[in-house]
Amino acid sequence: MNKNQLRNKYRDLRETLSSEEVEKRSLKIANQLLELPVWELSFYHIFLSIKEKKEVDTEAILHVLQGKDKNVVLSKADFKTGSLTNYLLTDNTKINVNSWGIPEPEGGIEIKPEQIEVVFVPLLAFDQKGSRVGYGKGFYDRFLSHCSIDVIKIGLSLFEVEEEISDVTKNDVPLDYCVTPEKIYNFKNL
Repeated sequence: MNKNQLRNKYRDLRETLSSEEVEKRSLKIANQLLELPVWELSFYHIFLSIKEKKEVDTEAILHVLQGKDKNVVLSKADFKTGSLTNYLLTDNTKINVNSWGIPEPEGGIEIKPEQIEVVFVPLLAFDQKGSRVGYGKGFYDRFLSHCSIDVIKIGLSLFEVEEEISDVTKNDVPLDYCVTPEKIYNFKNL
């Protein structure tokens, strides 16, 4: 399937999930993440979920990161430039919901993409090669292209893997891992 077909399929599949089911699957994903060899690092970028779109709820992951005393980084989207500006989450960080329904920091201590060591990546679908389908604006592909070559990219998916995304381009940045409620997919050695 191509990206548009997968976008439509997984938006529809998400709509069939109750809030309780999203919460249950998200908690399983957070527990699966504890098995990954990424917890000795310092700077972790995470997205704040858009509840209306039934995205993976990242609240439990946020609590794990804070409990492990990690530097948590959130981004703010600029829809004019298609870029993300990243800010350190502190006790003083104010979170606002933008006009697209995305919770994001108002501002704060800016963190350069090169400083980030792990990125939890939102997605609608992913395939067996670690390619992903997002909402189609390219924010994460542009952001990840500015990160260190060693950054660990972890997709979070409420659903299992697709065989192939047929229209992947050279600008699509593949994942290193994708975590679902049932399984951890490792793409690092592909």
